[in-house]
Amino acid sequence: MSQMVGRTRRTRRRPGLTAPPASVPGVPAPCYLCPMSTQELLAYVLKLPREERVQVAEALLLSLEILDEDEVAATWAPELERRSRQVAEGKAQTIAWGDARTELLTELAERRARRAAL
Repeated sequence: MSQMVGRTRRTRRRPGLTAPPASVPGVPAPCYLCPMSTQELLAYVLKLPREERVQVAEALLLSLEILDEDEVAATWAPELERRSRQVAEGKAQTIAWGDARTELLTELAERRARRAAL
């Protein structure tokens, strides 16, 4: 990776590596050779501008393995059976879909408002 020229050492860039991104206020310049913990990486990414965080989030979501329908059904079957049994035995309190939807939309609006205020 490096070659000696006279008495100084020059390093060559590896193919595919680009220059470091523009600095983010409050975030030290990235070191591509220094390992970063998950928490350090998360802290760095959360300080990026919104558009760049969106790009990171999209890339991460696309990288997740997609389960096939049979695998999803097999994973959820025990939970659905447990919930059905609780309803049948009167141990679970049910709520009408219209009421549940209203509660969910209200909560979502409140979360968006809090996030927008940041």
